[in-house]
Amino acid sequence: MDLPAPQSYSPESFRPLTFHDAVPRFRDGSDTPRAYLERCLETIAALEPQVMAFVSLNEAGAREAADASTARYRAGAPLSPIDGLPIGIKDLLETRDLPTEMGSAFYKGNRPGRDSALVQALRQAGAVIVGKTVTTELGMSHPGPTRHPFDLRRTPGGSSSGSGAVISARMLPAAIGTQVLGSVIRPASFNANWALKPTQGGINRGERQGFSQSTVGIHAGSAEDMWQIAVEIVKRVGGDPGAPGMYFTGEAPPPALRPRRLAVLETEGWAVVEPAAAAAFERALDALRAQGVEVIRRGDHPLLEMLEQRVIGAMALATDVCAYESAWSVANMMAKNPDALSASLKARFELGCSVTLAQYRARLLQREEMRRAQAALAGEVDAFIGLPACGPAPLPGDTGGSTNRILHTTGNPIMNTASSGLGCPVVTVPRMAVEGMPLGLAVTAQPHQDERATAIARWIADAIPPIIA
Repeated sequence: MDLPAPQSYSPESFRPLTFHDAVPRFRDGSDTPRAYLERCLETIAALEPQVMAFVSLNEAGAREAADASTARYRAGAPLSPIDGLPIGIKDLLETRDLPTEMGSAFYKGNRPGRDSALVQALRQAGAVIVGKTVTTELGMSHPGPTRHPFDLRRTPGGSSSGSGAVISARMLPAAIGTQVLGSVIRPASFNANWALKPTQGGINRGERQGFSQSTVGIHAGSAEDMWQIAVEIVKRVGGDPGAPGMYFTGEAPPPALRPRRLAVLETEGWAVVEPAAAAAFERALDALRAQGVEVIRRGDHPLLEMLEQRVIGAMALATDVCAYESAWSVANMMAKNPDALSASLKARFELGCSVTLAQYRARLLQREEMRRAQAALAGEVDAFIGLPACGPAPLPGDTGGSTNRILHTTGNPIMNTASSGLGCPVVTVPRMAVEGMPLGLAVTAQPHQDERATAIARWIADAIPPIIA
């Protein structure tokens, strides 16, 4: 089948769906959550056959929830600022009224009949659960069917492929993703999303506690919606067990904050960044300097150089840690139905079985050294800035970042593994286009400074012009 010609993305003209600015119209009666939902469903019906961002939809349930929200607005009693918000849930997270198949043939037809903690919180806040978005196999690297809305030949990234794509396709204003290596930040960059990967444990993962550095993240068409969704979840179900949850000084999105000094965080991925992406990034840094922001790099400060040295090997660290931590659960699957597992997942299982306890402990110590090196810069810089991906979304089959039989065909996660290992918050700012495709900027802060990262990201979005390379 011939695919339509790619659309050229421009950060100057692209307008994703947003929700916060529709709420005043709900309150005055000129619009309703049900009408807003119907517009979303019309777009989904038109584009889903080609984009394939959803595993399952619950149109009847969404309409019922939107009608209930409409009645609350008419009564002047919405449940929260996100009452009536249509949202997609990554298909790693349980939903009581939809299957949870986790991108795996092993879980085909799996219906746990319960909501994950954050899904409970969203329902309590009045959000409208529209459907489950496509994930890679078990949230790892074997790809799902989703195509990039701007260029159907390309991947939208992984593992939160569907969650990223529904934003760039203007199907929904928001979706939930998850990340272990780079599964929120990378697809957000590819799809012109605002996205928050919070501090480790900042948003309750519910049943998804199996990986020590996995997090739940928010994809959205605006910083305002991204932040408000995170706050409404945390208000109701907090963070992971034993974690304090994401901190916020007020429930409204934080106002833009001009940084005094930003540090470029190159990481080991800088060596494989595409030249056009690196050139666009340098233009962004020049624009920040023109606004009076001091930008330092590794050669400018010994503590920053120390951090850069410590995060070398973050990709291998994450691969080993995740393989070790998942080996027991994959062993159960291998014993029951090995034919339902991809070759890439089986390779991860073999790696996990080969990592010894002593090696795992050494990796955890390496991760702690990374985190101490970042903490040493707490009083030196306001935040870090970098690239959330090596370049724009690649064509399928691109194996950049693959190791042996463990494939990464949805884009190389190497630009994300440092911040994932650091356990710190990252916000993706959609401000650049490279070769007609989106590329974001990544604003990274110290752990528990999610609010600061968001505030600085909002300032950057306003302060620098769109960059088209």
